[in-house]
Amino acid sequence: MSFYRPFEPVVTRLREFIRTAGASVGLEAAPGARSSDHFETLTRELFELQNQHNPAYARICAHLGKTPDRMSRWHDLPFVPTQSFKDLELTSLPPGLRSHVFHSSGTTGQTPSRHFHSSESLSIYELSLLTWFKAHLSPGQTCLRLLPLTPAPDEAPHSSLVHMFDTLGRELSASPAPFHFLGRVDEAGGWQLDLPSIDTALAAACDAGEPVWLMGTAFNFVHWVDILTHGQRRFQLPPGSKVLETGGYKGRSRSLPKEELHGLLADRLGVGSHDILCEYGMSELSSQAYDWPVKEGKSMRREFRFPPWARCRVISPETGREADPGGVGILQILDLANVFSVMAIQTEDLVRRNGDAFQWVGRASDAESRGCSLMSTAS
Repeated sequence: MSFYRPFEPVVTRLREFIRTAGASVGLEAAPGARSSDHFETLTRELFELQNQHNPAYARICAHLGKTPDRMSRWHDLPFVPTQSFKDLELTSLPPGLRSHVFHSSGTTGQTPSRHFHSSESLSIYELSLLTWFKAHLSPGQTCLRLLPLTPAPDEAPHSSLVHMFDTLGRELSASPAPFHFLGRVDEAGGWQLDLPSIDTALAAACDAGEPVWLMGTAFNFVHWVDILTHGQRRFQLPPGSKVLETGGYKGRSRSLPKEELHGLLADRLGVGSHDILCEYGMSELSSQAYDWPVKEGKSMRREFRFPPWARCRVISPETGREADPGGVGILQILDLANVFSVMAIQTEDLVRRNGDAFQWVGRASDAESRGCSLMSTAS
């Protein structure tokens, strides 16, 4: 019997759930789309499968006394710390089906997390990615001139971020505009910007008057903005251009408050601050969160939201219970798209709870630095 056969009924309904929710969700409608009982049903059935086919996760559940027969809602699941992905093979996939593995990015000497994938799990990952990303595009926008500031997949095969950018490029690139990566890996394994190629790509886009999507880590952008500032250079990107920024600064060189970085990007690239989109993701997940503008009195604040097939909650480190609205705690995520690994993940990130959304605050005090920005060796 095929390994996938027991999963097929759940996977079929999950794919349909993602397509249906993605097609009906606009930015303003997203919160209301989260009340579906379908989510709880899929969670329960998938929890049973992961207990049956993921030995390491089953042992954790048994040790904690949290088995499928004791689960009444998704909050009851045992949330596995991301640290466990370093020590255990948290996967249902037999070794022969594992075609890809994504590693967390960390500093030298750290043991990376490992998230195993097969062609089937990657297809679910890509469906989740594309559906939620498209929900953030302007109406009618289907093709994009994408410019990722990272190395290509053949240079960074274990980076989930690079796979994400590669998937967006394959599926959404405007033809005949070229899609190629504008970063490279140096001899020490660090990520560097390919500055001549960036200049060429932006000049071509400006000459054609076609908007671009610049995509990279926060530290990529800090390094690049510093170079532009030092050289007293500016671009005026065509109207409709966007910047997708992800990752943090932890552990390497200088960091900037988010508002300051966005101000510098807006100044040097000729875009508005509302044209800058932030992404929250990690190698242990198959879905991403994007930040969302929310009106607060006379001003605007931004907060992250996951798609309707993923949920998050914030746990007080002191009590282990959910933080009060507005309170700060540890972020836990349930991602249904993690079909063949573990869907309930506890991060090491501190966030502020805002309903079913959150604002990133920082890393827990004992957590290792991580994030794709750490791959940068820029000084």
